[in-house]
Amino acid sequence: MGHIAREVGSGFLAGVDSRIKLLVMVVWSVLLALVDTYEAAGAGIVGSALLVVLAGPPRPWSFLARVLAVNVFLVFVWLVLPFSFSMPGEPLASLGPLVLTKEGVRLSGLLSLKALGITAGAMAVTTTASVFELMTAARAMGAPEKLAAMLALMTRYVSVIKDEFERLVWAMKVRGFKATSSLHCLRSYANLAGVLLVRGLDRGERVHAAMLCRGYKGRFYFDLERGLKRRDVVFFIIFLLLAAAVVLLDVLSRTHH
Repeated sequence: MGHIAREVGSGFLAGVDSRIKLLVMVVWSVLLALVDTYEAAGAGIVGSALLVVLAGPPRPWSFLARVLAVNVFLVFVWLVLPFSFSMPGEPLASLGPLVLTKEGVRLSGLLSLKALGITAGAMAVTTTASVFELMTAARAMGAPEKLAAMLALMTRYVSVIKDEFERLVWAMKVRGFKATSSLHCLRSYANLAGVLLVRGLDRGERVHAAMLCRGYKGRFYFDLERGLKRRDVVFFIIFLLLAAAVVLLDVLSRTHH
């Protein structure tokens, strides 16, 4: 995530306080999840696009690819939800026993718009801050200190465990291992998991010893005393206007329908 922040975080949002960005991400995600009309979901997409512009991504197509990759589950939504066995309703078309319903298509489209809006907005906001900045913001907003520290450490060392896993898999392949459905293959994967667990424990002990050598006393100290700047207020006002527009469109659309 820190890598993404260095790649994307060059726009207006890069200078906004992380507490404001974290609050905006949570509220925006909940708001879009609760809307029930296409008009409001479309407004959410527009609002998320504005947040992307404020984040200043240098390669918008790369950013869009990330958003689509996160929402790959939408493929399964469209494979199941539009059909009558999952969502009964007015039939639109049929293919053998499969009947496409109007209600299923509407709900699938609405879920797709909401999911894309939520992920685009969340990524635009969070990729302009480092993981530690977001953990500091979460701590300042009342998150438990141990939880914030655990998330920061987990984010830092997930890539280390991934590299260790890839080295072990490569070592197995060099020795002629091939993935099959045999008992030997399952036993090999179980050994792989065990070795990864042992090496992870060993790495954790070495990291802990290194932290103690650097004066670690069992606590992570977060810089919580930060004042808000004019840019923070301006961004929060922009967000409030976006949220108000989405809520208003949702209410008006429900009244009209």
